Amino acid sequence: MASFPYETVDVFTDRPFGGNQLAVFTDARGLSDAQMQSLAAEMNYSETTFVLPPDDPANDARVRIFHRTAEMPFAGHPNVGTACVLARHGRDRNGVLRFEQMAGLVEIAVERDAAGAVTGAVIAAPQALSLGIELPVEGIAACAGVSASDIVTSGHTPVQASLGVKFVLAQVAPAALAGATPDIAAFRKLEGQNPELQGRLSLFLYARDGNAIRARMFAPLAGTWEDPATGSASATLGALLLSLDGGDEAAYSITQGVEMGRPSRLNVTSRRVADGFRSRVGGGCVPMFRGEALL
Repeated sequence: MASFPYETVDVFTDRPFGGNQLAVFTDARGLSDAQMQSLAAEMNYSETTFVLPPDDPANDARVRIFHRTAEMPFAGHPNVGTACVLARHGRDRNGVLRFEQMAGLVEIAVERDAAGAVTGAVIAAPQALSLGIELPVEGIAACAGVSASDIVTSGHTPVQASLGVKFVLAQVAPAALAGATPDIAAFRKLEGQNPELQGRLSLFLYARDGNAIRARMFAPLAGTWEDPATGSASATLGALLLSLDGGDEAAYSITQGVEMGRPSRLNVTSRRVADGFRSRVGGGCVPMFRGEALL
């Protein structure tokens, strides 16, 4: 029987029991793909990460990310949380970590307080903004359990977008956001009607007041009824809004998880660069538990 240590953290919060939970297996050497997937399902968090030696020694780790049912090419809170865990073990290089992932190389800047304690991190999404299919207002409204008239289309119609992992972004009226409830039958129907989604329908709803944003994310087909903090979707939204609003740079403050009792704060900075629109997303990270899996 082998022992595999792990730590859990709450990400995009500055206090325990807020933000998004994450389990980090700090040395995943010896685990098979099937075991990683089973451990992620067992932990039952939005995602679980597995740290492996990098393929390129210039980088710090190869980090694999699994949600309850599949592996992810990239995700936000798993990178922030994993970076904080490794930095607390002294595995950063002058406050920077570089993680190899399926979507590309992810660079993370570790944040510390005046005493040198790790408090959070800021990650750079690995890809520039790319857009996929637009989806019908009626179908998105049905998935979210809101009226079609609650979907705001003055800025954009519901659209699939990515900075390394795909989400469907849809703006809703502020009054409708709190009452949104995912309808899994509607999710299955919409996913089945749109093969371009390639089996992934993660819906990021947001209400906007300037650069202050309230958001919720539903992915019931992947086993996540609701996510309390979605860094990759938040970064993608920032890039999309900058592309629509114009300008070279913008900062957004995103609040998520309120309806779940796990309030989260995500800070997004988006920039226009040579290859398009890119984003960074960051926030706090609080250590919670330590343990080991015996396999």
